[in-house]
Amino acid sequence: MAEVRPDSASRQKTRANIVECAAQLLREQGASAVTTRAVAQAVGMQAPTIYRFFEDKDALLDAVAEHVFATYVSGKTLVEDSGDPVADLRAGWDTHIGFGLANAALFGLLTDPSRGVRSPAAAAGLEVLRARVHRVAAIGRLRVPERRAVELIHAAGTGAVLTLLSTPPEHRDRDLADAMYEAVMRSILTDVPTLPADSTTAVAVAFRAVAPKLTMLTGAERALLSEWLDRSGDGPTTPGASAGPD
Repeated sequence: MAEVRPDSASRQKTRANIVECAAQLLREQGASAVTTRAVAQAVGMQAPTIYRFFEDKDALLDAVAEHVFATYVSGKTLVEDSGDPVADLRAGWDTHIGFGLANAALFGLLTDPSRGVRSPAAAAGLEVLRARVHRVAAIGRLRVPERRAVELIHAAGTGAVLTLLSTPPEHRDRDLADAMYEAVMRSILTDVPTLPADSTTAVAVAFRAVAPKLTMLTGAERALLSEWLDRSGDGPTTPGASAGPD
């Protein structure tokens, strides 16, 4: 007899149940408790069945990360683009800090370099950060290249969360994350939209942010513009963010 395969809806339901059970184990018992055997037992299936839905434990943990983060964000009143790029940047920072403190075990997994894999959830979060920084650059408020700004914000946010998590809740400095954010903003933002006389680098960063939209230029012209901007600023703002040919 041919094997009877579950339909797509049933498979998705089972997969979601596996992820939810794994997330609960992570919250209640920590990362070491999330084994295929433990998750399978919690779901009520044989351990090998887990591998019909996830390639390995890392793939399961990535799915848990995406699920927990999506659930967290859905409960927040966040506006993706409020019209104020600097305010949006701050909203993203607050979400990052809040998520890390509310999900200590998961945050530890996402930032653990020994795992040797890059979580899709973490990568997606960085893409959101890059987009927000890009919008800040486009209004002339960024005094450093976009890539530098992203790396500074990411490092500061991760460090702030890990520092707070390593401190007993009753002894945590509630103002630490705010102070870290303000320190980073002082190093990457201008006080007001920058005029050409104020900062060559800031103008180059802003111009690079909008250069790809200059469709009246040819590919060769955009490549030449990109080279000029690199000379006047500190190099490319983001990996692959060239104003060169399509």
